[in-house]
Amino acid sequence: MTIILFLVDTSASMNQRTYLGTSLIDISKASVESFMKIRSRDANSRWDRYMLLTLEDPPSNIKAGWKESHATFINELKNLTAIGLSSLGPSLKHAFDLLNINRMQSGIDTYGQGRCPFYLEPAVIIVITDGGKLTTTNGVQPELNLPMLSTVPGSELTKEPFRWDQRIFGLVLKIPGSVPMDMTGNMYIPSADSHPLDAMCEVTGGRSYAVFTQKMLNATLDSLVQKVQSGVVINFEKIGPEPTPVLIEGKMENVDNNGNSKENQDVNKPIQQEMEDDKKAVLQQIQQQLPGNNQWQNCRKLIYVPRSAQKGYSVGHWPIPEAYWPDIGSATLPPRSAQPVLKFCCTDCEPMVIENLPFDKYELEPSPLTQFILERRLPNSCWQVFISNSAKYSDTGHPFGYLKASSALSCVNLFIMPYNYPVLLPLLDELFKVHKLKICPKWRQQFEGYIKTMPPYYAGPLRRALARMGAPNLVPDTMDNNLSYTVITYLKKLKNQAKVEMDRLIASVGQKVPLNDGIKVDSRTKTSILQRKDFNQLLQNVGGNIQSLKQELTDFNTFTMAVSDPDILPQYYRNPYDIPRSHLLDQISRMKMNFLQKSYSNTKLVDHDQMHNVPIQQMGNYQDYLKKQPPLLRELENQPSRVHMFGNPFKVKNFNMVDEADEANFGQQPVKKRHHESPSVSPGPKRRKAGPLPRDLKYRRPSSPSPGTTPPASPAPASSDTEDSSMSDTESMETESVASEDENLSEEESPLVIAENIEQEKVTNHVTENSVNHSNVNSQSVLKNNVSEVESVRDRSHGHEISSKKEALMWSHNTRLRHTLFKEIKRPGRNYDTLFNHLNTVQGTLDMKSAFVRDVIREAGRFKKKVLIQMLEQYSKSLIQSESRKRTHISTGQWNSGR
Repeated sequence: MTIILFLVDTSASMNQRTYLGTSLIDISKASVESFMKIRSRDANSRWDRYMLLTLEDPPSNIKAGWKESHATFINELKNLTAIGLSSLGPSLKHAFDLLNINRMQSGIDTYGQGRCPFYLEPAVIIVITDGGKLTTTNGVQPELNLPMLSTVPGSELTKEPFRWDQRIFGLVLKIPGSVPMDMTGNMYIPSADSHPLDAMCEVTGGRSYAVFTQKMLNATLDSLVQKVQSGVVINFEKIGPEPTPVLIEGKMENVDNNGNSKENQDVNKPIQQEMEDDKKAVLQQIQQQLPGNNQWQNCRKLIYVPRSAQKGYSVGHWPIPEAYWPDIGSATLPPRSAQPVLKFCCTDCEPMVIENLPFDKYELEPSPLTQFILERRLPNSCWQVFISNSAKYSDTGHPFGYLKASSALSCVNLFIMPYNYPVLLPLLDELFKVHKLKICPKWRQQFEGYIKTMPPYYAGPLRRALARMGAPNLVPDTMDNNLSYTVITYLKKLKNQAKVEMDRLIASVGQKVPLNDGIKVDSRTKTSILQRKDFNQLLQNVGGNIQSLKQELTDFNTFTMAVSDPDILPQYYRNPYDIPRSHLLDQISRMKMNFLQKSYSNTKLVDHDQMHNVPIQQMGNYQDYLKKQPPLLRELENQPSRVHMFGNPFKVKNFNMVDEADEANFGQQPVKKRHHESPSVSPGPKRRKAGPLPRDLKYRRPSSPSPGTTPPASPAPASSDTEDSSMSDTESMETESVASEDENLSEEESPLVIAENIEQEKVTNHVTENSVNHSNVNSQSVLKNNVSEVESVRDRSHGHEISSKKEALMWSHNTRLRHTLFKEIKRPGRNYDTLFNHLNTVQGTLDMKSAFVRDVIREAGRFKKKVLIQMLEQYSKSLIQSESRKRTHISTGQWNSGR
């Protein structure tokens, strides 16, 4: 993952206009968008993460950090405004803290364990600013100063605020306000040497660009995109004697690109021309070795760390040693420099490598050092590299790699090998080729002597390399613990603190910094009260009491002045002191217009013209307006989804086929339309609405014969009729308990009407019986049985005539009472006193009351009120017990009266 962080200057000087007609802040926004568009052409851009920072105070300076999306980045970039100071130093420090806090919790710096180039988090910081002075609250600063105070845990382990994989590139916009004279010159982009940012860019391994025209800006963006590479910055310093000029030796000076001698080549070439070329090459090398051309001896450049195509991240084996010998008894770690100082010796050596031993190969960025090595044209020789103080008893240290030109002389590579590889590689070669993995005491003694000169943190990589070669268990496990327990605990503590700080920083992004409530007023003088000139007068004012005078002067130090909030708009109509002096006349005219208006119902305090007065810089800012809008409501009815691809596009699939003839049947409920996504259920036979008749009533209406004909007597079996009627009654009662209150019994369907219907049927049966005496005797017996059955059931269930007025009033009372009780059940809470008070007013026989209580229990079960169900069951039992007591008492009274 490559982090590309844009630090955009948002000081007031970025509002100056250029010859292009736009301000510098607008050019900065367009530059960021152009950079992202050019970068997107590279395949490696899919691992990029963009961040946007400004020069504001934290946390408002972070516009897009670790958790913000690409859309947030673009939105915040468009809304940037240029106000404030050019505090570039603190802003750079905040940018480094934002990057380093994630490094500390991930542990990729491996403090005390060597520096691993393949553990990196490359970051490119692109600073876009103008060529103005650096201004702070303390005044104008001539140079760039980064505050050394850091809130990132573990920042004391590194001397500099940046790391070796973080580079700064400065884009200094010096586009003039008038059209420049020469706009067609060469496209060389000079460095901004006069700006303080240039020195910071050089320190981190980057560079600065001074842009004067739009064409130079486009070329700068192309150059910046090419600089986005994955790698780390290393300082290369020469030690030891000067290298011997190759061409002065006389024989091996003339080599081709492949390192082969050019002798006997180009036979037709004149000998004089060869001598002149040799002289030019000798003079060129002599000029390079003069004191004025020693840039190659000390340079700070990048080494490219490639990403593995299979794994997607960088892979390596050997670290770069630390600049100190780790002491297991030390309680602290010495701070390291951000970029390691790699010292190379110009003594030509042969590159060493053995079979199956892994090594790391990194390409150097083009620099004066790489140019000098390539011009020597010696691809078969190398220069060893060292780290000072890395060994235990040597200041220079032992070699751990070498610099070597490629075979084609196209680049220079840094090979990183095991520490002190000139001693280790012959030992390993002897072990595999001479001893055939049979370790002798002499070889083991030599190997143990090598291990003592090797830093302990090389034990793990060396053990893995030897296991890969087929010789495990050569490195002791005791070498892994090269840090003390105190240091390990401290590093774990720093990692946990960094995680907490990271979460706090992420949560603070986007939050508004609270303004100060007021300005504290300090006393003008801190001298003693006795030395004041007006001491006598003050003493007289307080009545000669010095203590009260001290208290008044002390209380005055806590006095604060209120600060106006810029977000609160001035209310001209409520507070006339908010009216600016320049707007007095306009405001008076508006007040006059509002005061003299005729309509009292449409009173307006602000005219329409003022409501639409918006500054030009805020006309395109729709984000604040959209944030204040209420959320959209959902649609009332969802649009039907298309379930097919062809045919009529307006056709909606319907799962319910309804026949109008079925709906017209007597006593049937209309078919309810179901949603097309709901599962289809078999409708089953239609049942009539449950009536008020008791459940044990068995009634069957006979078919009415046509006049003049005798219907055949075909009565169904009594058992099947009884079962069907009982089942239908049970199902109808369950349907009634689950149905809503609107489907309950209404007053029109009172028992009085049903009783009259039964009496009418009874008369009809008698008339039919009298009119068809000459018909079959079986039909007459059937009619008589039906009438007698109805009469017996009526006498048994009611005890008197159903058509009586008293019975009808009783049923209507129970119906209304049922509505009331069902409403009481729906109410929340566990206070059921009102419900049982109503329940005590139920009228009718014991069977009717028991059936009524069962309906109430069934309704309470719908709402899962278990406590109420238990109370109702106890109430039902008490009803039965009280009725049995009454019957016992009555029977006892009758028996006593009979005696």
